[in-house]
Amino acid sequence: MKLSKKNIISLFEDSKSRYFTIKNVVIFDKDVIIDISINNPTLQARKKVESSIKGSITQKFGDKINIQINTKIEKPVNDVNQIKGKPIPGINNVIAVASGKGGVGKSTVTSNIAVSLNSMGFSVGILDADIYGPSIPIMFDVTNSRPLSVNIDGKNKMSPVESYGIKILSIGFFTKSDQAVIWRGPMATKALNQMIFDAAWGNLDFLLIDLPPGTGDIHLSILQALPVTGSIIVSTPQNVALSDARKGVAMFKQKSINVPVLGIVENMSYFTPEELPNNKYYIFGRDGAKNLASDLEVPYLGGVPIIQSIREASDYGHPASLQKESLISNLMEDITRNMVSELVKRNKNLPPSESLKITTMAGCSAVNK
Repeated sequence: MKLSKKNIISLFEDSKSRYFTIKNVVIFDKDVIIDISINNPTLQARKKVESSIKGSITQKFGDKINIQINTKIEKPVNDVNQIKGKPIPGINNVIAVASGKGGVGKSTVTSNIAVSLNSMGFSVGILDADIYGPSIPIMFDVTNSRPLSVNIDGKNKMSPVESYGIKILSIGFFTKSDQAVIWRGPMATKALNQMIFDAAWGNLDFLLIDLPPGTGDIHLSILQALPVTGSIIVSTPQNVALSDARKGVAMFKQKSINVPVLGIVENMSYFTPEELPNNKYYIFGRDGAKNLASDLEVPYLGGVPIIQSIREASDYGHPASLQKESLISNLMEDITRNMVSELVKRNKNLPPSESLKITTMAGCSAVNK
């Protein structure tokens, strides 16, 4: 066989199955220069491929050929829309609710969004992932409840506690109210994985994950374990909270994480005294989270004022959104609708198996997978 570019390329026409690709061949008499690309960056892999190419050429065209191989490492293309984690059968959308700072009302917002989604006709669950400070059981008046064991296809699984139509799992169900959870990261991750994958969640349109404050090990564990469809950041208007909220947005936008930020919710936006219903007092600053959303080019989902009934409702285990046609119910419904609207936009770029279709009928939305 004559030494030629065409014959050398044909010699390796199945090279892709051996993890390298011939990019170019140049021949000067007995000198052969070959450009290849491989997707394995290790030195051992590169040497093995180069040796294989040289051996095949000399065997076919003789050993009096000088062969030079230029190797380029081809980085695998990461699909920016790839959903990470192992999906849970029956759960259409997983929404992470986060805050950079503690005490901004993240759990309150989570519980009220869950109730609003449920009132719109969605099936909803909450995973309380705040291992060291679970508060969802208090907000749904189920602190004394315990998940039951059910048999699903021959396997024992936890049945989530249900309250006001919301399915709930929390580490708070497995600890005493005065017991501190003093766990290292691996122990917390194991507990979370059990609540995620050893639970009989059934069919859910939304699973809301109430994350702990900050950007740490629990967050990474959740993002690795579950295909998180989108995230919500909760903040109060003052600068000290906004600084941490900015970090929360940055975490989800990291290339290695790449979870869409559906928007920012501003809690404790202003205070209106009952005796002065037309007055608004911006105790923690005005439009802080709204301006942050604009700066970071993420949607602003809405604001929640300081209302005594919200605090009372949470303390008594009766989310304020359950009070229909109230101010907080209407505000949370607007925030929830904005979130769903952003989710629909985001899901246009996600794999079809996670796509959302929203139809509006008599003021209620419905999700079809």
